[in-house]
Amino acid sequence: ARIGEVTRKTKETDVKVSINLDGLGLCQSNTGIPFLDHMLDQIASHGLFDVNVMAKGDLHIDDHHTNEDIALAFGTALLQALGDRKGISRFGDFTAPLDEALVHVVLDLSGRPYLAYDMDIPTERVGTYDTQLVEHFFQSLVNTSGMTLHIRKLSGKNSHHIIEACFKAFARALRKATEYDERRRGSIPSSKGVLSRA
Repeated sequence: ARIGEVTRKTKETDVKVSINLDGLGLCQSNTGIPFLDHMLDQIASHGLFDVNVMAKGDLHIDDHHTNEDIALAFGTALLQALGDRKGISRFGDFTAPLDEALVHVVLDLSGRPYLAYDMDIPTERVGTYDTQLVEHFFQSLVNTSGMTLHIRKLSGKNSHHIIEACFKAFARALRKATEYDERRRGSIPSSKGVLSRA
């Protein structure tokens, strides 16, 4: 099974993340950040990944450290689950609508961390969640997973809709990229013959 499990403990947070790339879309998350729990559920449900995230953090300060460390651990768990990446499709893209919102995500499990983020979110918060943390979540995930990730808002006025469409599009793009390509017959999808962070 392609499973990654990571524990990350600092003076600011205590985070445990696991992901099964060949799951059923099940999610168990308790981060102390309700909106982030909702978005993690989108990743699991639409990616058909089994995701478990448990986190305790210094939420009395704000959500920043917990949001960041969950994403760092998620990216590391994804890196573990991918292994040598033999036979995967590697590239994924998806455009997800949610009512008036439309977000396009393209990603490459290249081993090279890069984020291009073009999302104008009209409000500073959704519930208690600081909308600046969306970009920080994906930057942290990219840094540890070694993923090239492009996120672009095509339309949208409602902040909740925009962010949720983003996470849904990310989930479906990641699902495409991690699925096996039968024609590859277990080979690594790179002309270099290797996909790694080194």
